[in-house]
Amino acid sequence: MTIPTPDEDKSMKQTLSQGLPGLGLTLDDQMQNTLCAFGEAVVEQNKVMNLTAITEPVQVAKLHLLDSLTLLTLEDLRGKRIIDVGCGAGFPGVPVKIACPEAELTLLDSLGKRMQWLETALPTLGVAAECVTARAEEAVATRRETYDIATSRAVARLNILLELTAPYVKVGGKVLAMKGTAAQEELQEAKNAIKKLGLQLEKVAEFPVDGTAHTVIVLKKVSPTPAQYPRRYAKIKQSPL
Repeated sequence: MTIPTPDEDKSMKQTLSQGLPGLGLTLDDQMQNTLCAFGEAVVEQNKVMNLTAITEPVQVAKLHLLDSLTLLTLEDLRGKRIIDVGCGAGFPGVPVKIACPEAELTLLDSLGKRMQWLETALPTLGVAAECVTARAEEAVATRRETYDIATSRAVARLNILLELTAPYVKVGGKVLAMKGTAAQEELQEAKNAIKKLGLQLEKVAEFPVDGTAHTVIVLKKVSPTPAQYPRRYAKIKQSPL
């Protein structure tokens, strides 16, 4: 892994440090350094693999690191089993794990090269996570209702996303769906899905990032998800709940 230049590291860490109080979070220096090291690793790997369109250090700190850490302001994740569905480059799961090492993290994505990179990169940063290469609607067969938290960012519209995430969550657990400016619209669209999948809306939290609303929709699992869900992805997309 290439070591970031001091200037890059400084601007990312400075932005991270300045943003934490606004979220009501306090992270020690080592955690902040590890978060920035992960951010830099993503930017470096992005030169040879499509991981992110965000590569400027200050923006990485705001739109990847701080954005991911908003989840820690909504739930006490210590000791919780978390699955990041469609984790991509590792957001939000990896920053959450770095800031809350007591959580148990599974990263799930269907792109093998991306997951192989995470499997290699995370141990060098001292980050423990299970990396699973599989489609969300298939991997659930052996993991149904075994997680306390399922989270996801920028994977699909909410009515589709919930069918892919809710089956992983045990009754009493939660889905934390990270959304943008269309969150309320997607929430209205997903009313039927929420009911059918055994979920209940708990809260909608907004976090302003660079003048744009970043939203986390928190849904509680109140009853088991019926066995017929999730369907095959083609069917989910063709006929969302």
